[in-house]
Amino acid sequence: MMKKDLDIKKFLLQGGLYFVLGLILLAIIIKEPTFLNIRNFKNILTQSSVRAIIALGVAGLIVTQGTDLSAGRQVGFSAVISATLLQAMNAPNKLLKIDEVSLPVAILVVVVVGMIIGSINGFVVSKFNLHPFIVTMGMMTVVYGANSLYYDKVGSSPISSFSEKYTSFAQGSFNIGSFNLPYLIVYASIAAIIMWVLWNKTQFGKDLFAVGGNPEAANVSGVNVLLTFIKVYALSGMFYAFGGFLEAGRIGSATNNLGNMYEMDAIAACVIGGVSFYGGVGKISGVITGVLSLTVINYGLTYVGVNPYWQYIIKGIIIVVAVAFDSLKYSKKK
Repeated sequence: MMKKDLDIKKFLLQGGLYFVLGLILLAIIIKEPTFLNIRNFKNILTQSSVRAIIALGVAGLIVTQGTDLSAGRQVGFSAVISATLLQAMNAPNKLLKIDEVSLPVAILVVVVVGMIIGSINGFVVSKFNLHPFIVTMGMMTVVYGANSLYYDKVGSSPISSFSEKYTSFAQGSFNIGSFNLPYLIVYASIAAIIMWVLWNKTQFGKDLFAVGGNPEAANVSGVNVLLTFIKVYALSGMFYAFGGFLEAGRIGSATNNLGNMYEMDAIAACVIGGVSFYGGVGKISGVITGVLSLTVINYGLTYVGVNPYWQYIIKGIIIVVAVAFDSLKYSKKK
């Protein structure tokens, strides 16, 4: 009987959250059976793509017992920069009096900006031993201020009328028979593969989990903790930047408020996917599962007509429950 009780407790700790999410999904399907169709499935995957890229960036920080409240604002900053660089030459509200830049150059620009912002976060967190919550909250404000200044400088109106190559890059798809596979899904898949390799097949990944598990022990064993923090935050900034680049192209416009609160979904997805706030624990497959789970619930609640304000409440409860299960699993190990 004791062993059976332990098995039940283990199941609840490991799969309890997914059981709750499954019940919500079941309620959605019962309410609206038409939710289960190929079109919705494709929409969910497409909506998950940019969120997954951002979550992959946040995940590494959570592994190091950190977080990043500036993620959403970095996404917005990258989106605005991308939008101004890739407006069509004949755009009625052309903001920068320059020729269209190539896609690789635009991506390089925003990725370098993201890398610089992330590196600053990582350096300050590690060098001055400050809590990532405070550091990234400050950076969130700085980035939003810089983005707003830039946005006001170039016109202070929604930036749109992008070049055809940009729109096609973000909104295009492959035709596979009668099924269209959006490019966004491909980009997210490539990002996940890249991060999986970095986490599981490189020295960077070993150092990341060593620092996340015990920074002091990692330092004693020869890991350069400062450099590891700078690398992981820089990498995160690069992922946010590319996510912002894609998001502006997907939506077809950008403002300085784009990206607001995106970090909340990213953090929630990571925790739902089993990336522990206690550090040193996490899988890329878990991050993707968390993103898909959260997107299915969000999309499903909208599909059945649940008031958006109730959706915020439900999402908040899910986040608290996810962290509670994480805490219980951690105390179980302790």
